[in-house]
Amino acid sequence: MKKHIFLAFFLLLFACQSSTNTSQSPPSPMQDHKIIIYQMMTRLFGNKNTTNQTWGTVEQNGVGKFDDISSIALQEIKKLGITHVWYTGVIEHALLTDYSAFGIKTDDADVVKGRAGSPYAIKDYYDVNPDLAANVKNRMQEFENLVARTHQNGLKVIIDFVPNHVARSYQSDAKPAGVKDLGENDENTRSFAPNNNFYYLPGKSFTPPANPILAALNLKNYDEKYTEFPAKATGNDQFTETPSLNEWYETIKLNYGVDIEQGRKTYFEPVPDTWHKMKDILVFWAGKNVDGFRCDMAEMVPVEFWAWAIPQVRQVNPGIVFIAEIYNPKEYHTYLEKGKFSYLYDKVGLYDTLKSVIQGRASANDISACWQQLEGINDKMLRFLENHDEQRIASSFFAGDARMGMPMMTITATMHSNPVMVYFGQEVGETGSGKEGFGGEDGRTTIFDYWGVTAHQQWMNEGKFDGGKLNPAQKNLRNFYQKLLNVCLRNEAIRQGHFFDLQYFNKKNYDTDKVFAFLRYTDKQKLLVIVNFDTKVKE
Repeated sequence: MKKHIFLAFFLLLFACQSSTNTSQSPPSPMQDHKIIIYQMMTRLFGNKNTTNQTWGTVEQNGVGKFDDISSIALQEIKKLGITHVWYTGVIEHALLTDYSAFGIKTDDADVVKGRAGSPYAIKDYYDVNPDLAANVKNRMQEFENLVARTHQNGLKVIIDFVPNHVARSYQSDAKPAGVKDLGENDENTRSFAPNNNFYYLPGKSFTPPANPILAALNLKNYDEKYTEFPAKATGNDQFTETPSLNEWYETIKLNYGVDIEQGRKTYFEPVPDTWHKMKDILVFWAGKNVDGFRCDMAEMVPVEFWAWAIPQVRQVNPGIVFIAEIYNPKEYHTYLEKGKFSYLYDKVGLYDTLKSVIQGRASANDISACWQQLEGINDKMLRFLENHDEQRIASSFFAGDARMGMPMMTITATMHSNPVMVYFGQEVGETGSGKEGFGGEDGRTTIFDYWGVTAHQQWMNEGKFDGGKLNPAQKNLRNFYQKLLNVCLRNEAIRQGHFFDLQYFNKKNYDTDKVFAFLRYTDKQKLLVIVNFDTKVKE
C-alpha cells in the first residue's frame, strides 16, 4: 500500500462576528505569548565550507561569522514568521583554535570538548567568541553591529546566559575596570564558603579523563598533563578530582551559597558574592541591547537568585525576556512565579510525547495529558521539536523523514498561545548526519566541532539566502513552516483564543490513537485543528 502522510487541517468555522451561546461563563482568554524564535548555532549558520572533515580544523571546515548574518538573511528569517533570533554560542568559550596573537590565552585540549569547543563552557563572560569575528580585534563591535542589524530588520535578539558553570580555563581579560574575576578572592582551602565562587576539593589535584581519540589525533596541546590544584567540582555537581568522560569534566560548578555536600544548606544572607557577579554580567549584556536570555540549566541555580536578579535586570530593560532551560515539572510554578521567568522549556511534556507518538510508542490521546498537567501555565511554555541538544526530526534517531515533523509542529505551534521555536535547518529537513568529531553520528547537529550544515547550506546558497540549492521536497517543507508560523503570528484565535480538546468527544468518530483534534476560538473566530499521525491510507 502506498504510504501517505496526512498532516493537518486548519478549518475556519467562522471568520467574522459570531458568538457562542453557552450557559456557562466562558474561560478567560489566554495571554498572548506567541513569540516565535529561530535558534541558530551562530558559528555554523553562515559557514559555506562543505569539506566536513571529521575533527577538522577551522582552516579545513570553516566557520560562520557575525557578518555572514546579513540583512538579506534576516529578512528571509523574518518572512518565515519569526519574531526573535536566538544567537547560540556568542559569549566567549573554551576552544582549540589559537588566538594568542590577539591576547587570548590558548586552551588546553585536555579540558575542551571538540576543536570548536562547547558554547556552554564559558571562558570570559564579558567577551564574545573570537571565531565569530571577521576582525578579531573588533569582535565586540561586530556583535553589536549584528544586534543593531537584527533590530533594523524587525527582529529581536536572544543570547545564552550560562549561570551554572564555567570552563576550567575561565579568566576574563575583557572585564570592566574594577570587576574581580570569578574565584579571585576564593578561600580555596575550604571545600565550601558562602562567598567562594567555586567548590573545592582541598588537597587534591584535578585529573581530566584520558581521551584516546584526542591522543590519536596528535593535537599539540593534548598531553594529559593539565594541572589544577586544588581540584574543583564539575558543572554537573560531581565532587571528584577524577571525573569520567561522561561527566561535565570541562566545566567548573559555580557556588550560589548552597553547601551541596551538607544537605544543600543555604547561605543567602548576606547576598553571596556569586550573585552580585552574575547579576552584573546580565546587566552588562542587557546594556548591549539584547532582548532576552535563554538561561542554560536554570534549575541548577537556586530560584532565590533569579527572584533577586531578574527584577534588577528589568530595571535596565523592562521588556527583557528570560527563558529557563528546566526539566523538572515540579519546579515549573516556582521558577515562573517566584523566579520571575518569562517562559520555561516544555521538553519533558509535549516534546517527549510527540516524539513517542511519531515513533509509534504512544497514542495521540496522550497529548491531552500534556496540557492538563500544565493547566494555567500552558501559554508560558516554550515548545519546540528541535534545538541544539535534541536529534533532528529527519534523522533516523527521531522520525527518519522531515515531513513527519509537520503534524508534530502543527500541534506544537497552535495548541496554545505559547512561544514556539524552530532550529536552523529544521525548516529544510536537515538530518544532522555525519561524524563531526566530538559530536558523533547521533542525529544531532554538532555544537562542539567546525562543520557545514548541509541542508541549511543548500538554502543559504553561497550567501544569497534564496533556497537556490534546495530540492522540491525541501522547498515544500519550508513553505509549510512559513505558512504555519505566519498563521500563528497573525491569527487571533491562536494568539489569544481559548482552547478546547476534542479527543474525549470523538472516541467513536476517528482513531484517537492516530488523530488529535482541538478547537481554538474567540468570540469572532473559531479554528478547528485536526492532526493525523497515521502514515497509511485508510480504506
